[in-house]
Amino acid sequence: MNMTLANKITISRFLLIPVMVVFMTLSTIFPDQNEILGMNIFHFIAAIIFVIAAATDFLDGYIARKRNEITTFGKFLDPIADKVLVISAMIYLVTIMPKRVMVWTVVVVIMREFLVTGIRLLAMERGKVIAASPYGKLKTIFTMIALIVLLFNDFGLTNVHQNFEWIGNILWYVAIALTIISGVDYFIKNKEIVFESV
Repeated sequence: MNMTLANKITISRFLLIPVMVVFMTLSTIFPDQNEILGMNIFHFIAAIIFVIAAATDFLDGYIARKRNEITTFGKFLDPIADKVLVISAMIYLVTIMPKRVMVWTVVVVIMREFLVTGIRLLAMERGKVIAASPYGKLKTIFTMIALIVLLFNDFGLTNVHQNFEWIGNILWYVAIALTIISGVDYFIKNKEIVFESV
């Protein structure tokens, strides 16, 4: 079986996640290693891996559409890899900066993902295709940007002045607001599918 390039990229993202998690774990076990932008070396490597993995998320979809190589395997693995990547980064940030990335925000993200996945499964059972929401796309963009800024410790700007924390904080809470809005929008537009058999 010849695997498409897009699927190979998706698999590479999935394989990068445990490597990233290993470096995240090492950064909490050995916090006093050499620092870059206020991060220890393990944290810095984990952040770099996250950026590479996030880039493959946009790349595989683009290639699949451009080459007309959208497959069932890609549709299955791509959203799983995306969600695991994002939630892994969020859990790590809750661990290292709990005052900025609060537990409830991560719970909101996980709840939204369960809601959307559940609705998609119901739609699939009925042979319906649900188009991606503009709010969902905005949510993805802001979430990725916010996570990159936070993972890179605000790119060292907080070392210049503590007020620069607000840049990452605003990006993060805009992402959370869009997560809630996109989830509500998704539910309202597809409520007939949810309540069909009530």
